[in-house]
Amino acid sequence: MRSRQEAIEYCLSLGHSYEDQPFRDKNWTVIRHQDNHKVFAWIFEKEDHIWINVKCEPGMLEFLRQAYTAVVPAFHLNKDHWNSIILDGTVPEAEIHDMIKQSYLLTKTSS
Repeated sequence: MRSRQEAIEYCLSLGHSYEDQPFRDKNWTVIRHQDNHKVFAWIFEKEDHIWINVKCEPGMLEFLRQAYTAVVPAFHLNKDHWNSIILDGTVPEAEIHDMIKQSYLLTKTSS
């Protein structure tokens, strides 16, 4: 996964979600749950790469940051709950999918 569109398409494939651009800055795309409108992915371009901010279990935050140099404390979000994934080709696509799916589940309304 390298492009904004690939990231958006994967996020939307998780179901019951929609793309939003809530800021005047068109660089920012967020993906929200349809039921509670919470954001689970913040997608933007920075330093010539697409970045995705995702929510993460507290115990996994630091592990993922140490495992991948392209996973860093979240840009513009609470660093105790969110990581940024830099889509530079160094994080396996399956791992990116897992991190996005985890963010999706953490922000979803429980039934």
